[in-house]
Amino acid sequence: MAKVEKDISREKSGQLFEEAKGYFPGGVNSPVRAFKSVYGTPLFIERGDKAHLWDADGNEFIDYCCSWGPLILGHNNDAVREAVTAQLHKGLSFGAPTALENKLASLIINNNRYLDKIRFVSSGTEAVMSAIRLARGYTKRDKIVKFEGCYHGHSDALLVKAGSGLVTFGETSSAGVPKAFADETIVIALNDYEALKQVFVDFKDQIATVIIEGIPANNGLLMQDREYIQFLREITQENGALLIFDEVITGFRLGFEGAARYYDVKPDIITYGKIIGGGMPVGAYGASNELMSHISPDGGVYQAGTLSGNPVAMSAGIAALSILAQDGFYENLEGVTQKFVQEIQAHIAQKEYRVKIFTIGSIFWFAFTDQDKIQRADEIVHESMEQYKVMHRELLNRGIYFGPSGYEVGFISAAHTKDDLSKTIVALQESLDVVFAS
Repeated sequence: MAKVEKDISREKSGQLFEEAKGYFPGGVNSPVRAFKSVYGTPLFIERGDKAHLWDADGNEFIDYCCSWGPLILGHNNDAVREAVTAQLHKGLSFGAPTALENKLASLIINNNRYLDKIRFVSSGTEAVMSAIRLARGYTKRDKIVKFEGCYHGHSDALLVKAGSGLVTFGETSSAGVPKAFADETIVIALNDYEALKQVFVDFKDQIATVIIEGIPANNGLLMQDREYIQFLREITQENGALLIFDEVITGFRLGFEGAARYYDVKPDIITYGKIIGGGMPVGAYGASNELMSHISPDGGVYQAGTLSGNPVAMSAGIAALSILAQDGFYENLEGVTQKFVQEIQAHIAQKEYRVKIFTIGSIFWFAFTDQDKIQRADEIVHESMEQYKVMHRELLNRGIYFGPSGYEVGFISAAHTKDDLSKTIVALQESLDVVFAS
């Protein structure tokens, strides 16, 4: 299959991007949107419906980014839209309790054996930031451990990358993060048992928490062995530290109980993102009654927010999670995803292309490698991102929208039809043929 001779029109998107550069740093309000890792200018989206997006130039795409995961029901879902519209007529924000908060919390807690109480916030970043504060307040310790390749939002304590040694203090990965903050964060490689053991030797009685993405999915799809996650649970308990699962991506995407259920491991604190609000700006963190009793106003760990429990987001969340709670929802979606992946893998195998598709639930990731397992950030071949750039451009030209970075995972939603998936399989086959012909 030859490369598509003419790229999609980006004239209007290009004009909007040039205008945006005068308003926003880099022309965007979140860095990955700038398309720095792929070809062309960013696409400015005008609308979405079901599994489809339309940009400012009128190009139509089948979407596998799904607003970075939370749109598990697709765009403009009828039930979610109607719930939001009904609430709009009653008011947008009150800064006061509503029955909607109770209803969504009940829906989450009554279907999740790992939580007793939760606190709603306005983003995944805020949820993780609050969870870290709770862990420090509860343990009366300051240091935290995170893993290279896991992303937990842009709070200061977590914008830290690994140092040069096996077990060292982290180094800031952003200007504006004080060195003193980085010195409280220890960064080690995933799937390294000895490194974590050494951390608890070197910093005995100083570690408040170990935080990990439920399944690391912000820097590729770095699936961990069950034994390793169980090891994290055991070593934290033995040393009086808490274990946090950041389930901003995996929560309610793998199932109602997320990666905690997948691994059958109970973390001390779990964080969630905007999937619990049907894609609206919302997040949450939750834990046992004992831990959550330390949160203000019951305890001394302060956290607050005017828009926490916002009624519009709560309404959207109730509508969305009510659908997700239906029998067979996740099993059906995983089955669709596995069939989709298998058909592409068959083409890859037939052509003997050097590319793997890693998948779990309704999440998938293309890695241009011959490795059967990638579990650490340093196992990803950076040079392979050039191949992803070509595939991304070819897919856009064929009406398929993937995330604008080869490190990003893809998502299948309940709105993807058989026709959508069939068209995508053909487009992927053709695009991979172009990649490996070049």
